[in-house]
Amino acid sequence: MRLFGYLILFALIGYGIWPYFTVFRLDEAINQEGTAQLATMVDLPAIRANYKERVTADVGGILPSADPDSVMGWIRQNVDRLGDSALEQAITLPWVRDTLRGAVTRATGQSPPYLLGGIDFAFFESYNRFLIRIGDLGRSPTHVRMTLQGTDWKITDIID
Repeated sequence: MRLFGYLILFALIGYGIWPYFTVFRLDEAINQEGTAQLATMVDLPAIRANYKERVTADVGGILPSADPDSVMGWIRQNVDRLGDSALEQAITLPWVRDTLRGAVTRATGQSPPYLLGGIDFAFFESYNRFLIRIGDLGRSPTHVRMTLQGTDWKITDIID
């Protein structure tokens, strides 16, 4: 029975350390010129979907939903359509790398940037979500959300 308890404890400790190991790997990935290693750690469709959700909420305040046949309805539909293609062109792996590098440079002034030096907070939001804050709270920090997808922790949102 004691052995079973130790195995459970070991598994919990391993699970708790797992996303921090991913952050360590992410530090190496953003300092490489290529994006091959970073590609395995990023879920671009999820990042684009989260950005679209935030943009749509902002547009909803400016352009209230109206009759689809009205001019305002037509404008809103085109903003949604153009927004999708703009996000696909803007949010790419080099953009992710450059955004993370820029956030670390703003937070620490280091060049080349070391992600581990710029992290002010990193902990679980839930059992399958992990939040990283780069920079001090109150000084425009960058938040990076990682989600457990299958057996890998992947970046699913960057809030700059």
